[in-house]
Amino acid sequence: MSKPKKRTFSKVKAAKANARDRVGTPPPARVLPDPKQKRASKPKHKTTLADLLSATEQP
Repeated sequence: MSKPKKRTFSKVKAAKANARDRVGTPPPARVLPDPKQKRASKPKHKTTLADLLSATEQP
């Protein structure tokens, strides 16, 4: 079995670990709503007056 690889010191990782100890972990990222899904949920065109009148006469 070979010897485990020695880890090199990273200034960036050490600074981030120090900041996490002092301030705490950052809040999780929020997912932004997708504008395409928002547009897809709404109809592209308003219903016309003829469609509204024909819908009320059906029942």
